[in-house]
Amino acid sequence: MKNNISKLLESLPEIYKLHSRSTDTYDFINSTLLGLICNSELKKKNSFIVFSQFGEIKFPYIEMGAVNSINLFGLDELIIFSYYWRNRNRYKNVADIGANIGLHSIILSKCGFNVKSYEPDPFHFSILKQNLSLNNVNNVTLFNSAVSDKDGIADFVRVIGNTTSSHLKGSKDNAYGELENISVKTINIDLVFKDTDFIKMDVEGAESLIIQSTTSDHWKKTEMILEIGSAKNASEIFNHLSKIKINSFSQKNGWQIVKTVEDLPQNYKEGSLFISNNEFMNWFMS
Repeated sequence: MKNNISKLLESLPEIYKLHSRSTDTYDFINSTLLGLICNSELKKKNSFIVFSQFGEIKFPYIEMGAVNSINLFGLDELIIFSYYWRNRNRYKNVADIGANIGLHSIILSKCGFNVKSYEPDPFHFSILKQNLSLNNVNNVTLFNSAVSDKDGIADFVRVIGNTTSSHLKGSKDNAYGELENISVKTINIDLVFKDTDFIKMDVEGAESLIIQSTTSDHWKKTEMILEIGSAKNASEIFNHLSKIKINSFSQKNGWQIVKTVEDLPQNYKEGSLFISNNEFMNWFMS
């Protein structure tokens, strides 16, 4: 499994134009990967996975309602990990917004970046700390906070049946099942951009509010990869980026530059969006 996963990570940047979920290549790689992951050590309590790029990643199995820690090793995530690795010499200071239980923060740290990790859910945050400790990570600064368009305190909705879907209140219209409301600290996205070269963001519906609070100055030296939760958010993000004349690149169309709102992912099932002041997304070794 080690060699297969490592080879996949190495080859993914070479076929970046085929990363769209609509391609036969994506379907083939995804089905093969699922077979590897589901039969791996990751199902065990003291689980780990070995990458030739990152070394041994210790990642104990945990259930988060309908989702478990194995799901965090899907193809879309490996695509992002391969981007991190290929760009390990381009970035220095990065942020993981919506860090969940820490897999992205661990991978980012293994690339040699200085990482600031933001996770509002106290349940996920405690596991995040444990996972960083298990992997002897010492270049990650932790914040038990959400990121929003302003500093303060906000209501946070924990979705008991799928805690990876938990979100700031008002960010989602379709939360269902047993819900729990708690108060969390919020940090202004403006503070995150300062001294940050790259941001990974997964904020479960709050992405439109955050992106719309940025100006062109925020993007002069910072790039971002993010998940979009809805068609409404996609439209708002497209309109704002067009207004401030900042480019974006969509997994949905093979990481080509976005020209219309239809090019953007409308939900997580269509992959991620990359935002940059540059004219292209760098998939080649720097």
